[in-house]
Amino acid sequence: VRYFTNLSQMNFSVDTNYYPLGSCTMKYNPKINDELASLEGFAHIHPLEQSEAIQGALELMYHLQYSLSQIVGLENASLSTMAGAQGELAGMLMIRAYHKAHGDGQRKIVLVPDSAHGTNPASASMAGYQVVTVASDDMGNMDVYELKRLMSNEVAALMLTLPNTIGLFDTNIHEICDTLHEYGGLVYGDGANMNALMGHKLMGPLGFDVLHLNLHKTFSTPHGGGGPGAGPILASAQMAPFLPMPIVEKSDLDVYSLVNPQNSIGRLGGFHGNFGVLIRAYAYIRSMGAQGIREISSNSIINANYILSQLKDY
Repeated sequence: VRYFTNLSQMNFSVDTNYYPLGSCTMKYNPKINDELASLEGFAHIHPLEQSEAIQGALELMYHLQYSLSQIVGLENASLSTMAGAQGELAGMLMIRAYHKAHGDGQRKIVLVPDSAHGTNPASASMAGYQVVTVASDDMGNMDVYELKRLMSNEVAALMLTLPNTIGLFDTNIHEICDTLHEYGGLVYGDGANMNALMGHKLMGPLGFDVLHLNLHKTFSTPHGGGGPGAGPILASAQMAPFLPMPIVEKSDLDVYSLVNPQNSIGRLGGFHGNFGVLIRAYAYIRSMGAQGIREISSNSIINANYILSQLKDY
């Protein structure tokens, strides 16, 4: 026992060390979630099983799709993307496919705020877009006048993190989204900081068309060390046909099945995503409930402002 315990301590662990990665990353990973993900019926199923034999697993995925959709206010979800960065790429590929389907092949530009995560311009570039930076105003939010100056019918989308990377909720968000939509562009939401919004604001009604969630940043799944991740994609009704496949649907007879959206951008990974990570997120959401989800955000906001008050003189 001492030998194996010693070996385990040679790994860098969030249980025994300070882990200074990213202000938006959650470090609370309840052990009960690990225990539930290790249940035999979840841990020992084979990804090539027929749908009839894994109805319980598909039911869990179906309810997770619904829960995430309710939390962000976008009607449709795909759980197959296996990291936040891959979720970003999927969202940009969906936007490209949407414009192509509508004959808007001239849209070559994606606008990205100067406060964005570094993965945003990388994802847009990987999807074949030219990235143009939008400056911030004196308050740290997006400069709306600069945004409007940059708008044209060549703009495919804006990638926006809300709250942004310095922790601010952009009070001009409705005007920003309306500006994109007036020119036929779309608004992509980087959901990295949803921990500060869930239960308080819905992204869909704010004007977002596509959004990814980092389950390790908001829904308590493990993170770091190169382990498995999950970056589900949420989409409005008009963007739903382009979601990466597969997604889970339920029939009138309460039978669950894996289906491919009509104009899906295809698969971005093997099988159905990182299922063990999805179990952990679902367990977390169910254990907290709607009121608990709202309290998590309230506590996050209070804690962030407390730290700000302590550091304001420095």
